[in-house]
Amino acid sequence: MKKLINNPDRVVTEMLQGLCEAEPELVYAGEGIEVVSRREKTPGKVGLVSGGGSGHEPAHAGYVGKGMLDAAVAGNVFASPSPDRILEGIHAADGGAGVLLIIKNYSGDIMNFQMAAELAQMEGIRTECVVVKDDVAVPDSTYSAGRRGIAGTVLVHKIAGAAAESGKNLDEVKRIAEKVIVNLRSMGMAMSPCILPAVGKPGFSLGETEVEIGMGIHGEPGICREDLTPAAETAKTLLSRILEDFDYSKSETAMLVNGLGGTPLMELYIMSRELTRILREKGITAVRTIVGNYMTSLEMAGCSVTLLKLDEELKALLAAPADTPAFKCCDGRAER
Repeated sequence: MKKLINNPDRVVTEMLQGLCEAEPELVYAGEGIEVVSRREKTPGKVGLVSGGGSGHEPAHAGYVGKGMLDAAVAGNVFASPSPDRILEGIHAADGGAGVLLIIKNYSGDIMNFQMAAELAQMEGIRTECVVVKDDVAVPDSTYSAGRRGIAGTVLVHKIAGAAAESGKNLDEVKRIAEKVIVNLRSMGMAMSPCILPAVGKPGFSLGETEVEIGMGIHGEPGICREDLTPAAETAKTLLSRILEDFDYSKSETAMLVNGLGGTPLMELYIMSRELTRILREKGITAVRTIVGNYMTSLEMAGCSVTLLKLDEELKALLAAPADTPAFKCCDGRAER
């Protein structure tokens, strides 16, 4: 195993310390807490908190900042953060108008975030939850009851964050987040395994020319293994599962072409080209296409595709300004 780390047991702490030293607008809460929050809190604004296991960077701490999250809570690699950590994230995000928790649909995350929400409500902090479950690969998985939450979570952060930044109340921010979730679908594939720092060896193996279609961001099983095909065929395979699951016909959409950590941008842009051509042939308009590494799986090679059906409300919020380490949006254009 070759990794640029010091101690496998301190990778999360040292990563978050490094992030906050590089990004002075962020604050690190301290070792054992593992919360990153905005340095400047806006009184009267709904707070947004997300998080989960580490290893998916830039998710989630990379999305803390203006127009997106107010705090992110990190667990150990591929492990949910504890309720006490999440409660600290709620405290950091609370500006007096309530807090929305954006949770990916994994059993540990659901249990711990909901427990933290109950603790916060006992303290008098109004707290609501939404659950992202955009992965169409499988109905159930080892880690979740129902569909997994994957890269589409980033678009929930962006749009709900814009709603909160505009001054909407907690009920409205939750409504908008749930609207995004209903109109959101993703599908991924893996070309290589990843190595957890504390384990030191791959969690699974793939043949030299083999890929797994539908694999989850923790290495959960997908729907099938097959030989690698050209990008055009891979794009068709991933997109067909999404379009079979949800009706995007004659719609305006946002498309996220997400790398899993080990795929060059060259290849992601080739995939984006092929996906855009397929959508165009089907009469579906991608008014916004975002390409890059947004929800990774350490150094896994592979990608996922996310489609979000847009209406005028969601389109405006997606284009609203955002300034975070990993997602910036100015004049309607998203930049990494």
